[in-house]
Amino acid sequence: MKEQRTAAVPAQTAAPTSRTAQATTIATRPLMGWRGVDLITAAMLAVAFGVMFWGFDTFIYPILSTLTTGFPPAGELMLGVWLVPAVVGGLVIRRPGAALFTELVAANVELFLGNKWGAAVLLSGLLQGLGVELALALFRHRRFGVVVAVLGGILAAVFEIVFYEWHSYVAEYSTAWKAIYLGCGMVSGAIIAGGGGWALVRGLAGTGALNAFPPGQEVREPHPV
Repeated sequence: MKEQRTAAVPAQTAAPTSRTAQATTIATRPLMGWRGVDLITAAMLAVAFGVMFWGFDTFIYPILSTLTTGFPPAGELMLGVWLVPAVVGGLVIRRPGAALFTELVAANVELFLGNKWGAAVLLSGLLQGLGVELALALFRHRRFGVVVAVLGGILAAVFEIVFYEWHSYVAEYSTAWKAIYLGCGMVSGAIIAGGGGWALVRGLAGTGALNAFPPGQEVREPHPV
């Protein structure tokens, strides 16, 4: 495992467990000591996602909602779109609070630009961010692979649905429909937010855009020594 002691000192690494094992670079310690570049990058990512939310809310969501009118619980398959910022923020910054910060700022941008849910998106952002934070905390902020990303997407969906949407948007649903609704959200969180968020981070790292962050370091030094 690689651990970057300071921004200027090369990361230390541990021997891989297999030939194909890839080192995981951990954010500079202490974890709570955010750098200026961490804050700025998380905010920029969040703003970009907030604008994406607005576009999705305005142009795509109405169309997809119409397609699922025959079976409304299936509409929750779209949930993962709103969970991506938390997953990406957590995987890029790799510090406690990064997922929550990125998701909340994106929700604020969505609120500012306008959406059909109003200020309720802030509560959603809080719950979604906390779900991803829990997934990262379970691995002590030392694992950031696709499994952790998928778990983050699933927990974000569970937090959002169980603690909010079941009681606000679909309170009239039967128990069976609520279970299906939850299942659709979890699948969406796993695939769109978890798998999609992880793939997005890897893609950005490959372009060199994340060279100042652990994902970029893993791409430049893919094999531990």
